[in-house]
Formats: sequence, C-alpha cells, structure tokens
Amino acid sequence: MLRKLSFTLSLLAGLFSLAGGATAADKMTVLLDWFVNPDHATLVIAKEKGFFEAQGLDVELIAPSDPNVPPKLVAAGQAELAVSYQPQLHLQVAEGLPIARVGTLVATPLNSLVVLKDSPVKSISDLKGLKVGYSVGGFEDVILDAMLERHGLSIKDVELINVNFSLSPSLISGQVDAVIGAFRNFELNQMDIVGKPGRAFYVEEEGVPSYDELILIANKDNTGDKKLPRFLTGLEQATTFLINHPDESWQLFIKAYPDLDDELNKRAWRDTLPRFALRPAALDVGRYKRFAEFLKAKKMIKETGNVSDYAVTIK
Repeated sequence: MLRKLSFTLSLLAGLFSLAGGATAADKMTVLLDWFVNPDHATLVIAKEKGFFEAQGLDVELIAPSDPNVPPKLVAAGQAELAVSYQPQLHLQVAEGLPIARVGTLVATPLNSLVVLKDSPVKSISDLKGLKVGYSVGGFEDVILDAMLERHGLSIKDVELINVNFSLSPSLISGQVDAVIGAFRNFELNQMDIVGKPGRAFYVEEEGVPSYDELILIANKDNTGDKKLPRFLTGLEQATTFLINHPDESWQLFIKAYPDLDDELNKRAWRDTLPRFALRPAALDVGRYKRFAEFLKAKKMIKETGNVSDYAVTIK
C-alpha cells in the first residue's frame, strides 16, 4: 500500500513538474538599429546570462536589413521594441510616427567630428574651406552647423561630401579632411588599429545639447504592456552584471557572436562600458526638452511638444 502511495505521489509530482515546465515564456521581439555590436552588449548579456528568462521572457534580438525600418515596424505593431536614437525619435514623432521612448541603452552621445591626429586641423575653426564627410543627411549637417557656429563659422564655410557610411576610409584616404557622425567607440579604434590614429571633437562639448545615443522605443499605444517592466528589470540586472564583470561578459558576448571576436570589437567593448545607462528605465525629462528646443531652433521640428507625449518612464 505504501509502495502504491509512493508511486502515485511520484507520478503526481512528475505531472506537476511537466505542467510547470510547459508554461511558455512571454515572447518579445527587439529590432536592433544595426548589426549586433558592443553597443548592444546589455541586451545580449540579459539574454545570454538568463536575466530575461528569469523575468519570464523569451526575447529575440533581430538585426535589420535596413536600419531605417525598425521604428516603422514598431509603429505598425509588428515588434514590441526597437533600438533607436534620441535625435531620430524627436524627428520621427514630429513626422507623426506613433512611437515613444521607454528605455535607454547608451546614455551619452557617441557621435563625434573626427580628423586625423596629425591633421593641421587643431580647432574646429580650422575647417573653413575644407571637406567634411557625412553619412546621414539632414541631421549630421545640423550637428556640424552647431559645432561650426560655436567657432564663428557655418555649414556654408565647409564642403559637405556624402561618403556613404565609409567614414574612416574616406578620412584615411584623404578624400575628406574630417568626418561627422563617427562613433567615438568605433571609428577612433578602427583608425588606430590601421596605424592612422584620429582625434575627436565631441559634439556635447561643442554647442550641441547632450542626449541619449541609443534608446528603446515602443508603439505609443503599447507603453502599458505588462512585459515592459519585466524587460527593463532584466536589462538593468544585465547592465549591473556587465559593469561588475566586464571580462566574463565579453566571453558571453563572443560565445553568442563568435564572428565579433576581434581587436576592433574588443576595444569598442572597453570604450562603451562607461556609457551604458545604469538605470535603463530612468528618464531625464530636462534632457529631452533641451534637445527638442535645440532641434526647433535649428528648424528641424516645428514644435517641441510635451516630453510625456513621446518619452515615458515604465513602472
């Protein structure tokens, strides 16, 4: 009798175990802004270390074939989240895209104006009459104009050349004298590795209000999604782990993406670490307001709007 009871209890325990194991995690899709790189380290670590899983989430990270598409797909409700940029958020909201910032990945600008280290350009004022390469028209030239203005120049005092995302090569080859839009954690390292070190002028030190470089956006109507607080909790745990254990985190990163195990990404990893948002859910309303006012002054948007209409704190 005791043997039968023991068997029955074991069977019931097994059934309950199976039932618990069969409970599916909530799926979430995150569209990246570009191919996977160290800028996405906190997302990768949250997934690989199991922080998302511990929150009952099955998160899929997808690199886009076209980096312009993710915000549109989120606006259309075809993905829960996308990685984007604060400056683009202001412009896209002004165009009527129903999206909102719900989290921050990289909390400082990465954008910079770069020249060769041995260039005769020692100050931004030295750019007068020279060639400046860019990749993304409309925004980067506005950033450049603000930097030039601080030194008594304007965008009309330089020759703009579209180098089509070939920033470092165009500078190294002498096609241009400077490039705007170079990420300080990548382009500077790339140039140093090939023996052509560069020197950066940082946008936030040259007349441009500081801003969040990489953010997470959601459909404006979906900011109440109950999965979002859990997602951001997992992301914050991953950020803490990454900062405390950078070497172990790097091993997890390259295990997941072995093709990124090279000198450039290793250096970029090191240089991006201090720039991650330690509190991804936290929102600096003043920062968003100041940047909106900057864009309005530069005639990039007509109205600044209310920050609460396009940036929220998830609780």
